[in-house]
Amino acid sequence: MALEDRTSSSTGARADPLIGFRSSFRDWAAEKTDHPREVIEAALAHAVRNKVEAAYRRTDLFERRRLMNDWEAYLAGRRAGTET
Repeated sequence: MALEDRTSSSTGARADPLIGFRSSFRDWAAEKTDHPREVIEAALAHAVRNKVEAAYRRTDLFERRRLMNDWEAYLAGRRAGTET
């Protein structure tokens, strides 16, 4: 998509739906779940900027998988932890 197509002609602001999705996910995860902030940020694919912390991060983040299952349930209109 060309940059011209992703901006508003009147304001020059980006009209990027991905920003809204990431914001919605972050708000939902913070307000409606008990998942740790680190897991939420990892799910958004935010890189760890602290080189020491990044070097010692050795987990496969099973908790991130639970978070994404909860997000799927939310989008499908189900309670977290239920299967349909």
